Amino acid sequence: MGKKYASGKAVVIGGSYAGLVTARVLAEFFGEVVVVERDAVDERTGTHPSAPQGYHAHAMLAKGGEVLERLFPGLRAELAELGAPVFDYGEGIDFLLPTGFAPRARTGVMIQSFTRDELERRIRARVLALPEVTVLSATRCEGLLYGPSGRVTGVRVGRQGADPEELTADLVVDASGRTSKTEEWLRAAGVTVPPKRVVRAKITYTSMTFDRSGERPADFRIAYQMLSAPRVREAGVLLAVEHDRWTCSLFAFDDEPPTDDDGYLAFAKGLRNPRLAEQIAQRTVQETTHRYTNLDNQWRQYHAARNWPERLLALGDAVCVFNPVYGQGLTVAAMEADLLRGMLARRRPAEGLDGLARTYQKRVGRLLLPPWTLSTNSDLMWNPGRQPLGARIAHWYNDRLFQVAVKDAAVWARFVRVVNMTASPAALFHPSVALKVLTAPRAAPGPHSTD
Repeated sequence: MGKKYASGKAVVIGGSYAGLVTARVLAEFFGEVVVVERDAVDERTGTHPSAPQGYHAHAMLAKGGEVLERLFPGLRAELAELGAPVFDYGEGIDFLLPTGFAPRARTGVMIQSFTRDELERRIRARVLALPEVTVLSATRCEGLLYGPSGRVTGVRVGRQGADPEELTADLVVDASGRTSKTEEWLRAAGVTVPPKRVVRAKITYTSMTFDRSGERPADFRIAYQMLSAPRVREAGVLLAVEHDRWTCSLFAFDDEPPTDDDGYLAFAKGLRNPRLAEQIAQRTVQETTHRYTNLDNQWRQYHAARNWPERLLALGDAVCVFNPVYGQGLTVAAMEADLLRGMLARRRPAEGLDGLARTYQKRVGRLLLPPWTLSTNSDLMWNPGRQPLGARIAHWYNDRLFQVAVKDAAVWARFVRVVNMTASPAALFHPSVALKVLTAPRAAPGPHSTD
C-alpha cells in the first residue's frame, strides 16, 4: 500500500529525540519529511549541545521501549551489542523505597539502560537513512505560515548569514522541546491558549559517567534511592550503560549535590543505599561532571485551546515537561508519536488532514494526565503550604503501598507495571491491593530518612 500523502510534505520543528521519532512516523505517510534543527548535526551526532539533560541519567520505561522497538526493529539488540544491558526490572534494580528495599524478584517487566547520547545517535542514524527524510541542520524556525482560513501552511526558517525562507508544508509538528516558541507564535496570531500549568520541584541533580569495571562486580544493573517528600531530601540513581560504564545522577531537594570528585563521593556515601558510593569509589576513568537545575513540571494546555489551527501539531517537551527524576519524558514522547501513527493510519485518504490537529491535541492531553499526576503529586508534597487534597491523599496511599510492597513481591510487581506505563494506575487500587494498603499500619520514619 502506498503512502496516504505521497505527494505531501510534513515539517518537524526540532531534530532531537522527539523530533526524530516523529519524523520516523511521518515517513510512513508522507512523501517528504523535513526536519528543521537549530544545531549542526549529522548521522553521527548523539545528544547535541542545546539538549539540557543530555549528560544525565535517562530512563526508558518498558512502554517506551516497546514503542521504540516497533518503530525501530532491532534497536534493543543494537544497543545491547554495545553493552547496554536488558534485564527484568525486579531482578536487576537495587531499589530503596522510603520504607526499605524492594523485593529482588522477577516482575516480567523488561527494560534496558543506556545513555541518552547513544540512544539518540542510533535513532538519528536510522531516521536520516530514510529516503523521505531531509534534515536542515543549523537552521532556526522563526515562525509559522498561515493561509487565509488560519490554517498553518508551513514555517519560516533562517540560517546564519542568509535571508529567512518560507518552507511550505501540508503538516507542521512542533517537537522543539521546552524552548518551543509555538505558544508565543499562536498568541501573536490571535489563538487563545490557556495559561500553562507549572509545578516547581526545587530539585537539582549532578551527574557523572565512569568506567564499570571494578574489583567487586555488581549484582545489579541499576541502584536507586528515591526522593520522598518531606523526609528523604537526598537521593540518586546509578545505571549500567553501554561500553562498560556507569552513569550516576545524584539528587537533592533545595540543595545542590557537589560537582567536585571528593564532594560527589561524600554525598553518595551519605545515601542509605550504599551501592552508588561503592561503585563511584571504584572508578578509574570518568567523564566531565554536569549539574542541572531546571526541573520544573510545565504543561502547555494546547488540548484546551478553542481555536487551535488546522495542520499544526505539538508533542514532547514542546507540550509537557516533566521533572526528569521520574524518568517519564522519553517514554511519553514515544507514546505521543505512536498515537499520531495510529491516528494517521486510521484516517481514510478522502478525509485529508483537516480535523486531525485538534483531535490529536485533545488525545495528547488525555495521554499526559496520568504521568503528569504521578509526577506533580509527588512534587507538590515538598511545599507544606500548597498541598492540594488530591496530592495529600495520593501521598498517604503511596506511603502505605510502599510499606506493603517491600514485603509483598506481587504488590511490588503491580507498582512496577504502573510506573513503567504498561498497566493503568487503577491496578494499584484493585481490591486485592487496596485491602492490604488500607489496613497497613503507619510506619515510623524509615532508617534512611534525613529527619
